[in-house]
Amino acid sequence: MSRNWAISAEDLTQACSDFSGLDLNRLPAHVAVIMDGNGRWAKARGLPRLKGHSAGVEALKATLRLCNDLGIRALTAYAFSTENWARPQDEVNFLMTLFERVLQRELDSLEKEKVRIRFLGDLNALPEGLQQLITQASERTAKNIGIHFNVCTNYGGRRELVLAAKKLAERCVRGELDPEMIDENRFASELFTAGEDDPDLLIRTSGENRISNFLLWQLAYAEIHVTDVLWPDFDRSSFIKALMDYQSRCRRFGGLDPLVKGRIRS
Repeated sequence: MSRNWAISAEDLTQACSDFSGLDLNRLPAHVAVIMDGNGRWAKARGLPRLKGHSAGVEALKATLRLCNDLGIRALTAYAFSTENWARPQDEVNFLMTLFERVLQRELDSLEKEKVRIRFLGDLNALPEGLQQLITQASERTAKNIGIHFNVCTNYGGRRELVLAAKKLAERCVRGELDPEMIDENRFASELFTAGEDDPDLLIRTSGENRISNFLLWQLAYAEIHVTDVLWPDFDRSSFIKALMDYQSRCRRFGGLDPLVKGRIRS
C-alpha cells in the first residue's frame, strides 16, 4: 500500500458525490465483512481459485482505505474460518502463505497510516512463521490511533463462545469469580473481540443469506447488507451503497420507538 494507501481528497469527494444521499455524520462506527465469492469470481474468468483469493486481498485493501478515510473506527474481516481447514490442502497452504506475504509487504504502510491490526481467532493452529508475524504486527501497531483492523483467522463463532464459557467456568472453579457476577459485559470480556464495540453493519457478498458462524454474539443488533457482488468486485461504489442501505434503516435495538436512521457517531 505504501504511499498510495490513503485515497486522495478528490477521490473521497467523488465517492461522496456519486451517492449524494450519503450522510457522512451517520456512518457506522464498526463495519464487519464476510468476503465471499473469491472462488466463483476466478471460475467465471477461467482462472484458478487461488487467483480469486489474491484478487480478494486487493478488494480488502481498498475497503480498508475507504473506511479509514471516511472515519469509520473499525473494520472486521472474516479471512479464514475454523471450517476452512476442510478445503483442499493446496488451497489452505496458499492462503497461509498469502497471509504471510501480504502481512510482510503491508505492515510498514499500516503502521505509517496509524492502523491498529489484530488477528482474532484460535491462532495456535496457524503455521509458526505466520504466528510470529501476527505477534510482531499486533505489537507494532497496538498503540496506533487510527482505524481498528480486525482480521478473523481460524475463527469460528461457536468456538469463540465455548472458549469464553470455559474460561469463566475455570475462574469460578478456582474461586476467583462468583457465578452471580457473570453478566453480558463479563462474558463479552472473554471473547476474542474484547475491548471492541459490536459491529453496526455486516456486509456479506456473493448473495449468500447467512452469517456462517461469524461473530454470533457481536452481531446481535447489526444491520445486515447482502449484495450479489462477488468479493473481488466489491469496490467503492458497492461499499457506499452498503452505507446508504445502512442509513435507510431505523434502529430500535429491541425498543418500540423508532430511533434515528443509522447511528450518529459520538
